Amino acid sequence: MQKELTYSSRFWKKNWDPGLDDLDPKEFETTYVEMCKPTFKEFADKMAVEYLGVEITFKQIDEYANQFANMLLDNGFKKGDVVGINLPNSPQYIIALHGTLRAGCIVSGVSPLLSAMQIEYQLNDLGGNGQKQVALVTLDAIFEGHITKIADKLRDTKLIITTNIADFLPKIKQILGKALGKVPKGKVTPLPGKTVMDFMKNVLNYPKDPVEVDISPDDVGWIQYTGGTTGPPKGAMLTHRNCCSNMKCIVSWLQWERGKGVMCSGFPMFHIAGLTVAESAFYNGWSQILIPNPRDTDHIVKTMKKYKVTNLVNVPSLYQLLIKNPKFREMDHSNLGTCVSAASPFPKESQEELESIIGKGKLLELYGMTETSPVSTMNPSLGKKKLGTIGIPFLNVELKIVDPDTGEEVPIGEPGEICIHGPLVMKGYYNKPEETKKAIDEDGYMHTGDVGVMDEDGYIRIIDRTKDMIIVGGYKVFSTKVEDILSEHPAIGMIALIGEPNPDRPGSEIVNAYIQLDPDYTYDGNEEALKESIINFAKEKCAPYEVPKKIHIVEELPLTAVGKIDKKVLRQKK
Repeated sequence: MQKELTYSSRFWKKNWDPGLDDLDPKEFETTYVEMCKPTFKEFADKMAVEYLGVEITFKQIDEYANQFANMLLDNGFKKGDVVGINLPNSPQYIIALHGTLRAGCIVSGVSPLLSAMQIEYQLNDLGGNGQKQVALVTLDAIFEGHITKIADKLRDTKLIITTNIADFLPKIKQILGKALGKVPKGKVTPLPGKTVMDFMKNVLNYPKDPVEVDISPDDVGWIQYTGGTTGPPKGAMLTHRNCCSNMKCIVSWLQWERGKGVMCSGFPMFHIAGLTVAESAFYNGWSQILIPNPRDTDHIVKTMKKYKVTNLVNVPSLYQLLIKNPKFREMDHSNLGTCVSAASPFPKESQEELESIIGKGKLLELYGMTETSPVSTMNPSLGKKKLGTIGIPFLNVELKIVDPDTGEEVPIGEPGEICIHGPLVMKGYYNKPEETKKAIDEDGYMHTGDVGVMDEDGYIRIIDRTKDMIIVGGYKVFSTKVEDILSEHPAIGMIALIGEPNPDRPGSEIVNAYIQLDPDYTYDGNEEALKESIINFAKEKCAPYEVPKKIHIVEELPLTAVGKIDKKVLRQKK
């Protein structure tokens, strides 16, 4: 008789690639600054980053980061103060990141897509009413468009550093780009009570000498904001131990050879996934291509060809844009190794189409969240990958799936909330002890809010967010599962399901499907007939309570800054 599988036995370890085991926790007794020191020495003259045709070496980044750290200390910033980085992927982001951490300060990614009010909320939340001094690194266009309007409300923001996305480009390209309107620009003016300085003219004139600040593994190095599905964004406090453990586990799991890769990531660095990819590449001595606009797939293809990119990282919606680009489909992908997908569900049909272009077995789905630094499960790098799953719990991670109502473990094969334990779990939400208590239980397990099912090999399928589950007459509709099924309909390019209260049945909901048509799909313009076809398709493939009652054909589905479908926006339409 087969022994009953339990989460505590970590039975999935049998499916880890040969030779892999949990890392010794002593390896996490370090800081990101210490972890990267050998890289800057060993690969000093190697290209660290490429940005729109400009190559910058590890030695140059090292010196620029020291200048940034010296600038912070000279302006009175101390260990534990915060630097918000409000930039797209660019050399300035990388420099500010390394310089901030060297000064013992805390990095906080601030999306350039935020409104003035959202930026104000994040910066004031970080300051915590005088707890910390805050600096902001921002684009001149955002300075003029947003910061000037909220400057007098930014209580703890003492220092603002401005830059332009073209600042690292040759002068002629800067002038032409601005003249042709291709480069956003803004006027920078003094602000009462605040120091305003220019990144290139001021910051990069500071001494290049290393700074000496005592940082420990348990010091917070990052406060990354996570929107969640309800309430205002929360700042997840990540320690150096959290992030170093995660990076070391990622590099081991993917079996990256030190100094031997070229990374191209469309993930923005203000998002935890893009940040971790960039930091891991630095730690491992890899060159990386910085992509300021991930929707410019022609530029990605051109750069991939030039630098013989070995690893690609993206969100599913951006992979789908690449799939549609004939230049991507036709290029030689023999050099390309693992392609990582994360941050949102990737329809299986699209995964198969991507693998038909890049090569079978190259796509690797993983799962993570800001609060877990971020990666907690991954498909094996060499072993069996199950398309449509987020893989198996990886190194140094304990995982269980529980009933969200009772907290009891569900049997293997049953849906429940994914809970994660290990060195990757955040310290807590910044200045939100009650929210922290709700998220991390007494045993140290992070309750993710994601509903998953684990199979007998340990592979997990995400079937919903607990808050995205739709209840129809007492039945649970897992929106991700239904979206995956319906995306097989030839008309559907992208789809999102949300529930709305059913006025005739209190406590029950109506399933709404929002659909963006596949650009290659042609029909006679009879929208009602198309909707009927989709509903009939759903009736064939789904349980009756899963079939959408309302279909909305939309020009474009709203996306978050990292390319996930934004269901919050769709709910507001109700």
